[in-house]
Amino acid sequence: MTKMLQQAKSKFIKVRCSKCKNEQVIFGTSAQIVRCLVCNKELAYPSGGKSRISARVLEILG
Repeated sequence: MTKMLQQAKSKFIKVRCSKCKNEQVIFGTSAQIVRCLVCNKELAYPSGGKSRISARVLEILG
């Protein structure tokens, strides 16, 4: 009997703030509003599942 590992349904996402160009890594299914660490601009909003991202997505990290 072999066990299969479940893959995570969410990923980490590297985004760039449109206001100050800061790059930061956020969680793809955040339960709270995610803000830029430098200028405090809102980068992602919770939407009951995957976050609605309002910044430029640079990379999806595994």
